[in-house]
Amino acid sequence: MLTEKKILVGVTGGIAAYKAAEVVRCLRKLNAQVHVAMTKSATEFITPLTLQSLSSNPVYCDLFDEPKLWNVEHIALAEHVDAVIIAPATANILAKMAMGLADDFLSTVLLATRAPIFVAPAMNHAMYHHPATQVNLALLKERGIQVIGPDTGFQACGTNGDGRMSEPVEIAESLVRFFTGSDWLKGKKALVTAGGTQEPLDPVRYLGNRSSGLMGYAIAEALQEAGAETFLVSAPTDLPTPYGVTRISVRTALEMHDAVLRLFPEMNVVVKAAAVADYRPLVEAVQKIKKTGTSLTLELVPNPDILAELGQKKTSQLLIGFAAETENLMANAQHKMKQKNVNLLVANDITKPGAGFGSPTNIVSFLFPDGRKIDLPQMSKLEVARHLTREIAKLLGVETKE
Repeated sequence: MLTEKKILVGVTGGIAAYKAAEVVRCLRKLNAQVHVAMTKSATEFITPLTLQSLSSNPVYCDLFDEPKLWNVEHIALAEHVDAVIIAPATANILAKMAMGLADDFLSTVLLATRAPIFVAPAMNHAMYHHPATQVNLALLKERGIQVIGPDTGFQACGTNGDGRMSEPVEIAESLVRFFTGSDWLKGKKALVTAGGTQEPLDPVRYLGNRSSGLMGYAIAEALQEAGAETFLVSAPTDLPTPYGVTRISVRTALEMHDAVLRLFPEMNVVVKAAAVADYRPLVEAVQKIKKTGTSLTLELVPNPDILAELGQKKTSQLLIGFAAETENLMANAQHKMKQKNVNLLVANDITKPGAGFGSPTNIVSFLFPDGRKIDLPQMSKLEVARHLTREIAKLLGVETKE
């Protein structure tokens, strides 16, 4: 996502400096070329060698070090990078930036560069809310500097409150959105369902399916990346909740039905990626069913069809459905698209190698009511999700960068 982008990570002297290592790692995973500049106090919290090893580039600490580039060091670096992210950004560096001070290597680069600058504030709750800090942040925002966070939670000083540095993944995603122009869904609310529901037979056993939840979780991550406030109604799974996504855990189809219908009226986009059981046992045994050596007959009753119900109830909502098939893919998918009244249907043949439940990749087609069809080759489920997010943005009338 950040291939060929040159990013300068500025590290200043706060306890959150240890997170800078993860910021660098996240950016490298996105194929960015990462350079690091540290203040003297930052080196008291984390060593330059650590960040040099992670970035695979020299770390800049002293304004008067022997130049590593052909030009005056701080000027060359300022002109060289595509963006600067200060993480952590202490109250001190924010004040220096607001005043235009340049008394060390990092602050000199910040004054000389014309690249976009991002700051991730990190400080004690009281320091963050001090009028001077708030005035400085407001001034920096007026100048076009982009502020990421801060988060709220437990702080090193033992208090709880806002002032924690945003998580490294969120910082990296902010840069991705900036460079890809993919903050398409900012201001929108999106709901995703994921995983396979479990229909209990007794306190020990249940009827389930092979869905891992990977596709739904990838969609929630992609929607959140695109700026949507994202809610994930998830059947049981061990997958971690994507950063910034609100997760509502359910177990059965009836629980998922209730959660989705409760959230539906306030949503702009709903993506039904969960594998919801079509049937449930008529009776759930109070005690464990014992083996008797004879046949056991279960009476099943139909579960509500959540997607069809949403298709009937939708007003302005964009509704996306999935058709995971084992035969007659296109015929079955076309029928489902019309029957459920969706705006887009994602069809995949789960019998194909590299597709289906549990696979890290998928092979899908996007079907539209107007007859259009987009076939995607095998790719990671997150890449499928990002392609789907782009189509969602287009259906909402949002201009996207190809």
